[in-house]
Amino acid sequence: MSHCLAVLLQTPAHSQMAGALSYRSEVPLPPGTLVRVPLGKREVLGVVWDQPEGAAEQAIAPERLRSLIGPLEGLAPLTPSWRQLIDFAASYYQRSVGEVALAALPPQLRELSTVQLARRLKRHAKESVPDAAINPSTDDLDLLTPEQAQALARFETESGPFLLFGATGSGKTEVYLRSVQRLLTADPQAQAMVMVPEINLTPQLEARFMARFNPLFGEQAVVSLHSGMSPAQRLKSWLAAHSGVARIVLGTRMAVFASLPRLRLIIVDEEHDPSYKSGEGARYSARDLAVYRARLEGAKVLLGSATPSLESWHHSRPAAEGGRYLRLEMPSRIGTDATLPLVRRVDMTHQPKRCVIAPPLLAAIAQRVASGEQSLIFLNRRGYAPVLHCSDCDWKSECPNCSAFRVFHKIDRTLRCHHCGFTERVPRACPACGNPDITAMGRGTERLEEHLAELLADVRRPNSVSEQWPEGEPVRIARIDADSTRLKGELASQLARVHSGEIDVLVGTQMIAKGHDFRRITLVAAINADSALFSSDFRAPERLFSLLMQAAGRAGRDADISGHSEMWLQTMHPQHPLFEALKRHDYPAFAAGQLAERAQAAMPPFSFQALVRAEARTQEIAQGFLSAASAGALSMADGQSLLQHISLYPAVPMSMQRVANVERAQMLVECPSRAALQRFLSAWQTVLHATRGQAEGKGLLRWAIDVDPLLI
Repeated sequence: MSHCLAVLLQTPAHSQMAGALSYRSEVPLPPGTLVRVPLGKREVLGVVWDQPEGAAEQAIAPERLRSLIGPLEGLAPLTPSWRQLIDFAASYYQRSVGEVALAALPPQLRELSTVQLARRLKRHAKESVPDAAINPSTDDLDLLTPEQAQALARFETESGPFLLFGATGSGKTEVYLRSVQRLLTADPQAQAMVMVPEINLTPQLEARFMARFNPLFGEQAVVSLHSGMSPAQRLKSWLAAHSGVARIVLGTRMAVFASLPRLRLIIVDEEHDPSYKSGEGARYSARDLAVYRARLEGAKVLLGSATPSLESWHHSRPAAEGGRYLRLEMPSRIGTDATLPLVRRVDMTHQPKRCVIAPPLLAAIAQRVASGEQSLIFLNRRGYAPVLHCSDCDWKSECPNCSAFRVFHKIDRTLRCHHCGFTERVPRACPACGNPDITAMGRGTERLEEHLAELLADVRRPNSVSEQWPEGEPVRIARIDADSTRLKGELASQLARVHSGEIDVLVGTQMIAKGHDFRRITLVAAINADSALFSSDFRAPERLFSLLMQAAGRAGRDADISGHSEMWLQTMHPQHPLFEALKRHDYPAFAAGQLAERAQAAMPPFSFQALVRAEARTQEIAQGFLSAASAGALSMADGQSLLQHISLYPAVPMSMQRVANVERAQMLVECPSRAALQRFLSAWQTVLHATRGQAEGKGLLRWAIDVDPLLI
């Protein structure tokens, strides 16, 4: 007897085959089974999916269908809760279910033959034999602080979701470790997921989890899932998680879709980080999906941050005020005498003209070097200078392909666009007028490193760290950014030098401003702290405050030196309310002010937004498509009722208007009701598809909907 099966394939939302396709199978296969099916002349990977209601009556006769090639033997079906998660993510973020489902699976599953997969599974079974010496004892764990103990007690006795609001250095990681350990010890089959913003920025967290749990639960107890892994590594980790051998999955935003059949706990570290929001394909928020998945799985979810997102902070209000999260607070750093760094504001209007490092700050850095301590100088701009400039004709190093300037990188004498990658050698003279005197404007980390070396040339380091670095040596300065850590292993090598005390002054971007436990740093300085104060993006103050507070948290993490740790801010606006709140380390006051402003302006979280983005060869085509789609919304069935609370703003160029010779435009959709916005977007899909095929869509390259956008 033949059976008709609905099979999801990796087809984009704009394809005519966006839904499940029907195939014939000689044996019944449960939903969630991974199968290989023919598609045209190709053989592709698919997932047997749940039949929609009423599909049985409309099903095509099996004899008229193509036969599937066969299931992937040895792999258990994906669980119903995993399939529900995929259905929800596809619906909410306006993508096809097949696109989301197949993108969540390891790419190598699509490439391996049946024989190769069987060989992998056989090897995986051998490696998965548990270690008989496992002893999940907790007697050797460090004692908890009262704040940690109270947070854990509430976490165990209440249902959540939870927001762990803890100061930098308050021991949030130990709460994560202890909550995971208690779960795995109590339930021998339970699994946990721990999400981090970027695995390369938090190597210490991965090392701590492996050091804690691998001796207790086996060498495969902790596996990683992130985009930096090879296809073979990702497949190995996925198989370990899917089979239940891996007890903990530690990963970036992609880990939210990992197949964990016995998931009981989800932890989202640094939950405020914008890296949890995907910027391409299905533009999902992994943090929000983690909360939704925990509800599906009957698991607990813990969001942790020293500077929570304003959405999470708003949701953690008292229940009487409509709050949905339980807030756990740990305001103190670990250690009897541990304190948060003193924040000093340097008014740059009172410093020498064109001064890069204020004299008081320079003296403070030199004093730290003389004391054998370390300093961190934060500038969120890599390269030598953001632009080259000719003073005669006003030529600037614009990128010919993008609405941006090419950045000058002195180390290899190139002008490089950080958006499209276009790179050229630095010209010997101005390309426009021939003037040989072209100068660098602005400052990046590469130039700052060079300038600091000049300013500290007469300072000598003491023999206070190790005899291998003799007294009287010049100051050792290191730079960590995306350029200096491009080679594999370079980031780990640079961080090891910092931790060993070999480096006196560390210069870097946001790569070093969060997630690192530097024990010797006592001074952190932000060179250009005003960059986002007056941005048109309403989220810019939130991101700036978070970044500066996270950077300040790198200072004084050792209780013995925290008493004289400092955070220096160079600013033209020292009395700005953001800096006032930062000086007091008062995130609640900052959040209250920001939420009050957003409530007055009806901005998220008091309203809900989506962006429709269009890309074309000309700006006129991109905006024309969006304008036609906006006009077409009125012609929809029930268009008037759907649009009753919807605000459709005019189409405008994106802030970065052109990238790689592609013009980009966007249109904002806003609504006070999340449900109403979702109903409108779902109905509007038909109009967008129809507009794509009309004259207004001619020349359009692509379009996409971004629900709950972070950048507007």
